[in-house]
Amino acid sequence: MSQPLNKSDALASLPPEWPEPLLPQIQTAIKASGRKIVVLDDDPTGTQTVYDLPVLTEWSIESLSAEFADASAAFYILTNSRSLPLNEAQALNRELGHNLVVAAKQVGCDFVVVSRSDSTLRGHFPGEVEALAKALNQSFDGWLLIPYFLEGGRYTINDVHYVAEGDVLIPAAETPFAQDSAFGYRSSNLRAWIEEKTGGRVPAEKVASISLDDIRQGGPERVAQQLASLNNGSTCLVNAVSQRDMDVFVHGSLLAEAQGQQFLYRTAASFVQARLGLAPRPLLTANDLDLPESGGGLIIVGSHVPKTTHQVETLLAQTGVKGIEVAVEALLDETRRAVTIDQAVAQIEQGLRQNHEVMVYTSRRLVTGSDAGASLALGRRGTESPVPNVRAISVRPRDLLAKGGITASDVATQGLGLKRAWVLGQILPGVPVWRAGAESRQPGLAYIVFPGNVGNDAALVEVVTKLRHRLPG
Repeated sequence: MSQPLNKSDALASLPPEWPEPLLPQIQTAIKASGRKIVVLDDDPTGTQTVYDLPVLTEWSIESLSAEFADASAAFYILTNSRSLPLNEAQALNRELGHNLVVAAKQVGCDFVVVSRSDSTLRGHFPGEVEALAKALNQSFDGWLLIPYFLEGGRYTINDVHYVAEGDVLIPAAETPFAQDSAFGYRSSNLRAWIEEKTGGRVPAEKVASISLDDIRQGGPERVAQQLASLNNGSTCLVNAVSQRDMDVFVHGSLLAEAQGQQFLYRTAASFVQARLGLAPRPLLTANDLDLPESGGGLIIVGSHVPKTTHQVETLLAQTGVKGIEVAVEALLDETRRAVTIDQAVAQIEQGLRQNHEVMVYTSRRLVTGSDAGASLALGRRGTESPVPNVRAISVRPRDLLAKGGITASDVATQGLGLKRAWVLGQILPGVPVWRAGAESRQPGLAYIVFPGNVGNDAALVEVVTKLRHRLPG
């Protein structure tokens, strides 16, 4: 079993980072490739490292063709597949893969696919990736697993994946995320994790690895050589603890792709920023969001991970936000559900009319089912509760924040009716802000997508405070 590490000591013991900045070379290689990047996001939080890109919530061939013809270097597709049972997630990926192939052919555009998932290893792996690979009908030399995510404190060292809590690196399997009722796991070593998730079909010893020595001492050329050895859909994991590490890996992968290698990427959010050659951008302020001068903001919370619960408690304790708790048991009871939602809507509208900040949140006791599928169904039924709230309110909020991936997806697609949104950037590290499209129920609304597993206890307080204070000028 992997042991916790002192973060400062662990990072200090590693070889020095690759000395050369690589962003210009990456940008040149991207242009030379002529390939558009399509990011399939299994919940809406994957836009947490990018900006100035579109997000689609539907994937008709017509819509995909329009995006392939657009000048943007990439686009996201919100699949929300993490909230679905495996068979439905697979069916969705098969449909998406097919539509991408048809749409790209119509426009004459080449593309590369990134399957973006959770940096704490929750999601339908390998099931949905297998379905996607088959539908894309490409001969992939390798599947590349890259869960590193800087903003969330997720590091991979010596093939072990860690979650940072303060100055301690906790092996991922020892965190609450590994106890997820639908996607739990026992292994922090990614080789063993892959063996566990594939039911032994891919033994740990058959998993390839790009090490930190490869990245920091060998550089892009060494990475490209390692990737060139992959064939016939080999599985390979990537170690990384800094964005420079990710830049080195991305440059190496672009070199390998230029030599004809084809990869299917299963990654967290930091990879996408590097693969797009995006330079860092300052965090957004209220001034950047063109918010109304008055009005109350609305916060919807569905996530039940401990981190979110602590953030909710801190927000209620430290601010004047009006809290509206909705009992999950009432939402799961068909005889009480409609009345419970109507009561919440009335309270929300009253608060917004009085220019209050309003937070509606599900009760914090987690209700689980008898197995993974039943737990997903219950979780979805519970977190869907805010959606009628958003649809029904007649008062436009000043801004809207959704906490938790499934909640944020349902609010976007069902509550707001979004089909296409624009990623403005991040308001906190790892917390993206979208601009709602013209087709939505609230055109132009600033929509903050706040992952359940990101931020310290005061993160919600920080965002709410930031949204309420415009800078002079």
